[in-house]
Amino acid sequence: MELQHNPALSLGAAVAAPKERADERVIETTIPARLDSLAWSGFHTRVVLALGITWVLDGLEVTLAGALSGALKQSPMLHFTNLELGVANSAYLAGAVLGALGFGWLTDRIGRKKLFFITLAVYLSATAATALSWSVASYALFRFITGAGIGGEYTAINSTIQELVPARYRGWTDLLINGSFWIGAAIGAVSAIVLLDPAVTGPDVGWRLAYFTGAGLGLIVFVMRMWIPESPRWLMIHGHPDEAHAIVADIERSVIGHAQDPRTRDWPKIRLRMRNHTPLSEVAHTLFVTYRQRALVGLVLMSAQAFFYNAIFFTFALVLTDFYGIGTDQVGWYILPFAAGNFLGPLLLGRLFDTMGRRIMITFTYGISGLLLALSGYLFSIGALSAQGQTVAWMIIFFFASPAASSAYLTVSENFPLEVRALAIALFYAIGTGIGGVAGPALFGALIDSGSRASVFAGYLFGAALMIAAAAVAWAYAVAAERKSLESVARPLAFLE
Repeated sequence: MELQHNPALSLGAAVAAPKERADERVIETTIPARLDSLAWSGFHTRVVLALGITWVLDGLEVTLAGALSGALKQSPMLHFTNLELGVANSAYLAGAVLGALGFGWLTDRIGRKKLFFITLAVYLSATAATALSWSVASYALFRFITGAGIGGEYTAINSTIQELVPARYRGWTDLLINGSFWIGAAIGAVSAIVLLDPAVTGPDVGWRLAYFTGAGLGLIVFVMRMWIPESPRWLMIHGHPDEAHAIVADIERSVIGHAQDPRTRDWPKIRLRMRNHTPLSEVAHTLFVTYRQRALVGLVLMSAQAFFYNAIFFTFALVLTDFYGIGTDQVGWYILPFAAGNFLGPLLLGRLFDTMGRRIMITFTYGISGLLLALSGYLFSIGALSAQGQTVAWMIIFFFASPAASSAYLTVSENFPLEVRALAIALFYAIGTGIGGVAGPALFGALIDSGSRASVFAGYLFGAALMIAAAAVAWAYAVAAERKSLESVARPLAFLE
């Protein structure tokens, strides 16, 4: 039964009989247009800080895994081999894959806000447990659970930020947030420098305190998220239009000092049939039939960057220690400039994704990253680089690779309808990481164990080829989503003509 139009519907409220089911009601609303019309404000900055810090946590975790590898090998209790380190790092990624899938489905089903508290709690508990590991197996298990929390964070947080940030800022904001991974990497590097210093802690204590650093940071984040609202776009479709309208009005009062009256503005309206949930059969049809080409593009971008990043960064410390003789307590100094390049890339290039456009910038950043890795890999294979030269080379490569990798998350989060957005992020993150990320650290751990520079170079060439192939796919098929509302890039499944 469709409702007769009245002004309340344009405000985001729906009028229906008390016994009428949510999925039988129709709403005409300007909520997406109202959110996109807002200028950047303190509200948006607070959202970015409270939610975007997820990537800081992930950067901290991944950096600790790499920087602490030498200490774990020397631990009197654990005695890791390079292969065991690679397997443990792959366990973290495998957990992220499964966590993204499970929590991604729940994010679309029960809402963004509930999930970003649940996933953060999982992360906190598992990170603290990692610090108490008593064997290789327990360490790998706790890393797996930590990864599950982080994987779930990706889906809940990416979808929430996409749905709260105005369209004209969406690309740069998304890239910058994903680039904040490297702030966490820098924190992890400094923690490793201090806590692995033999003069400060013992060989089996420093790495444990480093993991407690992550848990402590997570507790701060938990408090910061208390005031972040549920996505009005999600509420609007899932049968809570009055709550959605109230949240948008609060946001407007925070940004411009008063709630806007849609009846006095010529905003575009959309009509939606509200629903309680989206069946998995409809999700599958949407992703793999209706948006099959977009799905293939997302899969290629996610897979290429996952192998490229995880294979190289998880074994960063092993290359420095095994091929350049750098002490385990000094690895953090080399991670700092590497992290700086990774953060500066999205910061300085991110706005171009909103001005020059997605297709041009995704193609450029993926392509140049692959070419530079192939070149530096060759120089590594012939012994032409010192430890400092290798670090500078990686810093330059990842100045471009960082916005490339972030653009993969941007692509899969804005190219699909709202009802399946979180699960789409989860699915392509999971498949991409499963294909390109889980195998990467274990493969490179084995290549480094061989002691052969030529073998490691072959791994670098494979990663470079994946990035160049992804650049070609982006050039041919990437969607020009810059400065467009999410609803115009991909209409909600609940949309009515």
